[in-house]
Amino acid sequence: MDIFNRFKNFLVLKKLIKGLNRQIGDVIKFLPYGKQSIDEEDIKRVVETLKSDFITQGSKINEFEDKLAKYTNAKYVVTFNSGTSALHGAYFVYGLSREDELITSPNTFVATSNAALYLDVKPKFSDVELKTGNINVSKVKSEINEKTKLIVPVHYGGNPVDLKPLHEIAEENDIKVVEDAAHAIGAEYDNKRIGSCRYSEMTIFSFHPVKHITTGEGGAVLTNNEEYYEKLLAFRSHGVTKENLRNESHGDWYYEMHDLGFNYRITDIQTTLGISQLNKLDDFVKRRRGIAKTYDEIFENNPFFDTILENENGRSSYHLYPILLKDEYKNKKREMFSKLREEGLGVQVHYIPVYLQPYYHDLGYKKGICPCSEEFYKKEISIPMYPSLSDEDVEYVREKIFKVFSQYR
Repeated sequence: MDIFNRFKNFLVLKKLIKGLNRQIGDVIKFLPYGKQSIDEEDIKRVVETLKSDFITQGSKINEFEDKLAKYTNAKYVVTFNSGTSALHGAYFVYGLSREDELITSPNTFVATSNAALYLDVKPKFSDVELKTGNINVSKVKSEINEKTKLIVPVHYGGNPVDLKPLHEIAEENDIKVVEDAAHAIGAEYDNKRIGSCRYSEMTIFSFHPVKHITTGEGGAVLTNNEEYYEKLLAFRSHGVTKENLRNESHGDWYYEMHDLGFNYRITDIQTTLGISQLNKLDDFVKRRRGIAKTYDEIFENNPFFDTILENENGRSSYHLYPILLKDEYKNKKREMFSKLREEGLGVQVHYIPVYLQPYYHDLGYKKGICPCSEEFYKKEISIPMYPSLSDEDVEYVREKIFKVFSQYR
């Protein structure tokens, strides 16, 4: 009898432990909206560089830049220590200065317009399309004035802006285009890879860990203009150069400072990781597009939210997968967002319209200047999207989203 009771107690305890493990597993599982995909090959290559003679200002920087140029078909690439410093460099070498203005999207991270403020250039925000979150090209022309020197479209979520008509507007008004492609490496427009600068003067990339490839932190400017290229090289290194000297050289060591530049250099450690990551970029994009296709299918015609419309003239690289709450649910966004996180989905919102930030309010920007962007913000939630998401993870996302949303029917 004693043995029987012990066995019975053992079964009860085993069942209890199994139940606890299931609960713990549910709590522990958490899928962020995005993250890096680092493997043993990446680590091996970085360790090799750490053991080499140069961990900064060595050959790996040029190698990474050359591979990026080949991948995108751009003539020149200059890497930076962040996407923000890359934007700063692009605006600087184009010659923007006080009293100038640029037009950009408010549906972006603050860096896009902040980099203009670094140069005392005024950002002017043009509204977006609700169906894509991208700048509405048809509205840009009305924002142009005699101070406008640049248009900066943001390829939101990796979905390309309609660049050809935007370029035509720019040409008609003798202004230029710089693409903020922080989300869009690996994307295509008009059968050309973003970064080719077919319809722009320059394109910038970001290599933050949530992006398609990472260097830890990092960025790049791509251009087909040799003058911009030379200026970018100097700008990222204090404005110092050994080229096009204004005075007679004192010797092989001689250098000159021509502009007030910054220390925006990237390291060989970072670019070694970038080289290894770039080798896998096409596979990363293929997996992202596969996940997006699955999401499209399982969320089609659902009663709670809509999904982003891909540019028919482009091919998104799906940095993000945004969902847009239907009108009857947008006022429940805060509550829904919290419940999704409680269920293990690390959802995020992209973005608060830049001009709604207190700093911009203090500069004189007012609520209501871009109503579609504000409406987009009220509806948008970004759900998990990164290459290492398994099919089981995607099913987990589906299950948890419908579990939360069905509570509001």
